[in-house]
Amino acid sequence: MIKKCLFPAAGYGTRFLPATKAMPKEMLPILTKPLIQYGVEEAYEAGCEIMATITGRGKRAITDHFDISYELEHQIEGTPKESLLTEIRSLISTCTFTYTPQHEMKGLGDAINKGKVLVGKNAPFAVILADDLCVNPDGDGVLKQMVKLYEKYKCSIVAIMEVPKDQVSSYGVISGKEIEKGIFMLDNMVEKPDADKAPSNLAIIGRYILTPDIFEILENTKPGKNGEIQITDALLTQAKKGMVLGYKFKGKRFDCGSLDGFVEATNYFYNNIEKKK
Repeated sequence: MIKKCLFPAAGYGTRFLPATKAMPKEMLPILTKPLIQYGVEEAYEAGCEIMATITGRGKRAITDHFDISYELEHQIEGTPKESLLTEIRSLISTCTFTYTPQHEMKGLGDAINKGKVLVGKNAPFAVILADDLCVNPDGDGVLKQMVKLYEKYKCSIVAIMEVPKDQVSSYGVISGKEIEKGIFMLDNMVEKPDADKAPSNLAIIGRYILTPDIFEILENTKPGKNGEIQITDALLTQAKKGMVLGYKFKGKRFDCGSLDGFVEATNYFYNNIEKKK
């Protein structure tokens, strides 16, 4: 039922300057694949066929990556290097890629609202933040886990994880009633709270399934933290009107928007995946 995945990718990636001065942070590689390709592969595994990206200035490399490079393919045709393009060729041939710009950085809620033209206003859709790299070596990817949960509850779902109390100010933080093991019916969400004001240490990470009524809510959501349209504010409104779930996913998450997380992910993928090939 979830056929479209939205990738907000218009940010500047300032924490990785100067590397991101001319290259999108979503194109930073973990080993030989850019972050956004890992996200697209996760979405495809979950059943998504349309990959919709919110772009910005200087993001041309993303559209080029998910397109055929005739000159490159001609140069390596018939050589051992041709096999290196197998995965990306498969994605290009099986998925549809669409794009629309976010001209001003007004927050994640604004970016998602810009995606209405790509995902439509009548069906649920997924959202992946590519710099949150997730992996579950023992089973389904995080988004596929969430799609299965959506099939049962038919409501918006956010992926959550426990974080140290002194780190809650970097996240949207939730509270709620645990209705099944690891599944919470949310009653509060606060964007980047002070540690002493956080409702819990359960933080939202970059995986969402959203029902289409979120767009009307976003249209009427006033700027919140940092003067931005916060998706957490819109989800809290949605939770008060109906139901929003928080899901403690199975697997590992790497914050590849930070240098420490990026290095940790690189080491993990090299030691646990590359060496086992």
